[in-house]
Amino acid sequence: MKSLKLLITGGAGYIGSHMVKHAQEHGHEVIVLDDFSTGHMWAIKNCEIININLLDKDRLSKVLSGRYFDGVIHFAAKSLVPESIQKPFLYYQNNVTGTLNLLDEMIKNDINNIVFSSTAAIFGNPIEDKISENHPKIPINAYGKSKLIIEGILNDISRIHNINIICFRYFNAAGAHESGEIGEAHDPETHLIPNILNSLLKNNISLKVFGNDYPTIDGTCIRDYIHVSDLAHAHLLGIQFIQNNKGFFEFNLGNGQGYSILDIIDSCNDVTGSNLD
Repeated sequence: MKSLKLLITGGAGYIGSHMVKHAQEHGHEVIVLDDFSTGHMWAIKNCEIININLLDKDRLSKVLSGRYFDGVIHFAAKSLVPESIQKPFLYYQNNVTGTLNLLDEMIKNDINNIVFSSTAAIFGNPIEDKISENHPKIPINAYGKSKLIIEGILNDISRIHNINIICFRYFNAAGAHESGEIGEAHDPETHLIPNILNSLLKNNISLKVFGNDYPTIDGTCIRDYIHVSDLAHAHLLGIQFIQNNKGFFEFNLGNGQGYSILDIIDSCNDVTGSNLD
């Protein structure tokens, strides 16, 4: 396949930085747009960096004016569920308005392909063990609601402006690049596996498990995990797909195999030879 010129928003974040590295490893030119509010400069190398917040519409218009990209991969967003419950306005403003600003520049510059990083949080409380694309979408927090609003906007814009769009709803991203050069680095840390490992590394930290009365084999919540490198690979395949298939598409990304919280804790104990508190 020919080399592509890709704009990756939020490219300095956890999933975004793995996307940058994966695209570069496959010979594509990458331009990262990130305000580094949660991303890390050390996580990206050998690419042009546009340090800007998508809410800065005037400056965004200036830096993107006249520029063409074969595709946009849009990760930039606020993504902490508890924070979204406490600060809903922040999430609607940042995620929805920021995306509208980006789409406006795409339309002005005749950029016609975008892969959107959505979330399984748009589904809310599941009514099926395995969640299909047409599962009812009833998000229960502002983070999930903001992503569902964006999906609706993208669907409308796709039909009117002939922009080709994929929305990827994924479940729990985990893991790191096999080189060990990049991985997850959140502050505060909100993901289960890093929190387990932090608890093992720092003896004075105990791990809190929320809930022991789920209707599962061990009483703890069951979740689906997908490796971050697989997510990056899926997004690159998504860009290739919408170059050849016009319209609006939606796909859920996971491995289809659920693991309980205690399953993950037991696996971490086995790998580290430790016993988690």
